[in-house]
Amino acid sequence: MRKTRSDCRVRTFEEKHGLPFGTIRNKDGRKTRSDKKIGTIRKEARKRK
Repeated sequence: MRKTRSDCRVRTFEEKHGLPFGTIRNKDGRKTRSDKKIGTIRKEARKRK
């Protein structure tokens, strides 16, 4: 499977992969906003390391 584009939104990603809404979570365990971009999530993950 190809890597997901960074301008894809969380809701689109969840729908595309057949995941229930709220599957992608923030570091503190809360649901990630559905209009947040995948690129932003990746950038935050790199920053935490």
